[in-house]
Amino acid sequence: MSRRAQTAAYAAVIAACFATGMAIGWLPPAERVNNIFYDASLAREPRQNWTPQSAVVAIDEQTLGRLGGMRNIRSILAGAVARTDAAAPAALAVDVLLADDNFDVWGNQSLEAAFRRARNLILPCDLIRVNGALKWEDPLPRFAAAAAALGHVYRDAADDSNRQVPLEEIADGKRRWALALETFSVAHGETAPLENGPSEIDTGGVAIPATHSETGRKMYVRYLPPVIPVVSALEIEAHRELLRGKAVFIGVTAQAANDQALIPFGYAIPGVLMHAQIYETIARGRFLTDARYSVQLLFCAMLAAAAGLIFALRSGWPAYALAVLVLALSVWIPVEFFHHDLVFPFFQPVAVAWISVGGAASFQHFFVQRQLRRSESEKSRYQQAIHWAAHEMRTPLTAIQGSSEIMTRYNLSDAKRQQLSEMINSESKHLARMIQTFLDVERLADGQMEMKRERFTIARVIETCLARAAPVAERKQIRLCTEEIADATLTGDRELMEYALYNLLTNAVKYSPAGTEVRISAELRRGELRVAVRDQGIGMDAKELKNIFKKFYRTRRAEASGEAGTGIGLSIVEQIVTHHGGRMEVSSEPGKGSCFTMIVAAQSPAAAAKNAEASHRRG
Repeated sequence: MSRRAQTAAYAAVIAACFATGMAIGWLPPAERVNNIFYDASLAREPRQNWTPQSAVVAIDEQTLGRLGGMRNIRSILAGAVARTDAAAPAALAVDVLLADDNFDVWGNQSLEAAFRRARNLILPCDLIRVNGALKWEDPLPRFAAAAAALGHVYRDAADDSNRQVPLEEIADGKRRWALALETFSVAHGETAPLENGPSEIDTGGVAIPATHSETGRKMYVRYLPPVIPVVSALEIEAHRELLRGKAVFIGVTAQAANDQALIPFGYAIPGVLMHAQIYETIARGRFLTDARYSVQLLFCAMLAAAAGLIFALRSGWPAYALAVLVLALSVWIPVEFFHHDLVFPFFQPVAVAWISVGGAASFQHFFVQRQLRRSESEKSRYQQAIHWAAHEMRTPLTAIQGSSEIMTRYNLSDAKRQQLSEMINSESKHLARMIQTFLDVERLADGQMEMKRERFTIARVIETCLARAAPVAERKQIRLCTEEIADATLTGDRELMEYALYNLLTNAVKYSPAGTEVRISAELRRGELRVAVRDQGIGMDAKELKNIFKKFYRTRRAEASGEAGTGIGLSIVEQIVTHHGGRMEVSSEPGKGSCFTMIVAAQSPAAAAKNAEASHRRG
């Protein structure tokens, strides 16, 4: 793999790790982890000196027990409203639904009268589903007439811990603001909250970040520890100072009302107290908002990039030490964002960091392993090449040394000297070609050399190889026979193809008994040239055929034959044929000989001439 390809592959791995981490962050388990982190962060917030601007008048168990229970709720509520109004609150919000005209006539009349006397009164409404459509369940007109505003008490059922509340709900063509929001507006002399574009609500001098979306305008509730005053409806006169000038929420806190809301602190509070918590969030003016998704993408991408760069530039324990810092940073980012009033999902950066670190470390580990294997392979190949060179060059060197020694020691005739000189010259050229072939094969295998692209006929290659192999065959009394030789033209490196065919011929001669034949044929079939060398030698079994092209592999019969060899030649033949875009086929049977076939692309002379002419015209 080239350096550029390796870099591209590594970048693709890091990008895939980033995408996987982001995708996992959208799954429900990730959302649960994000909620756990949010709840823990909210619970760990340092307590600040804050004077509550709201209070709760609780119709508690004691109140219901003393005043007749839930059947008298409207009479009880009327008394609580009257006594609370006497304490001069800034606004008075009721968290008891009043949509039905119940049997308590005296209670209804008392409550209506109390409402008419009350100042800055806000009454509740809720959403109900009728025949599949959402409708507003408003207070009875006799009660609603006295209200300065109506505010909804709807809670998002999908948010089990009420981390966010809907400030706005629309149904039946009517929009209603949350009870706490309407209370804040009335308490600060506003007629109603105002929309300040799609992402903000203004009321009472406070700008509330609440982006309009398909799920409505929602606001994170920044819950306070138990500091909001809660006064029993039986003890209002004794605690008037706790209610004076504040927004007071009146509601049932007794278990009989079945109105409890789970909050991020891990416990439930009465619904009326949750409205007070919403009010305090608005009054404090310190809001939590979601970090923009583009910011989330940017930081997660930076974590993935950091992991990638660390393992690209470092290795060993320094890389892993820096990776631990990246993992720590992925945890620190959401915490730091929360300190700056931004809610950053916890799971996604942690997932991206872990997956990216794991992916980068794994890639580099396997890359190092691959480099090590490649280095060992190169070392092995170098050793094999030396062995091959030593084996192949032994024959011409022996001939040169023997001829020169004879010429030195003996007084030879001119004709004999001429013969030996020609042999030395021929073997020297043969040795030079062999060295060049050796270098070419090595450079080709290493990817450092492109093959020659020349046209040549297979007949010429076969003729050259037969002439070179003839002396070897004659010494063993083996006949070299040619069968049908196709008139075909190849495009490639003629010298390498000559070496491959010569190697097949000499192997056939080497492992064939005296008095046998070695046949060579060349057949052109549908654009493929099949050059086959058949012998009547020792042959091979099926198991040996599977390994025959492996470097240094020699069959048991070859070892037992006494013929010298290194097991490299056939491996080089296969390399040469493969680099020409071809393949090798072998068929053999023990004791009956073998057939090695080189299959490469070729053309008939007519087709080659036509293509050459077309190429010339394009040129």
